[in-house]
Amino acid sequence: MGNEIRARFSGGKIELLEKLELEEGDEIFITVRKAPSPAAAKDAFARAAGAWKGLLDTDSLLKDLKKSREINSRDIQL
Repeated sequence: MGNEIRARFSGGKIELLEKLELEEGDEIFITVRKAPSPAAAKDAFARAAGAWKGLLDTDSLLKDLKKSREINSRDIQL
């Protein structure tokens, strides 16, 4: 099972910003991925805005959802 944690590169070393539950001698795989800057995250959010417009009829979806909740299920006798 894998975990994803935050770390900071400083002074040529990787400093963990979160605790890892490992035992001495455990071998691990490390994947390094640079965290997006707050500006990049905001830009990605802005680009995604409206991307689903016209792909889903939300009024119809809500109507179907409410209708499905009105359906009575059978009583199960044990």
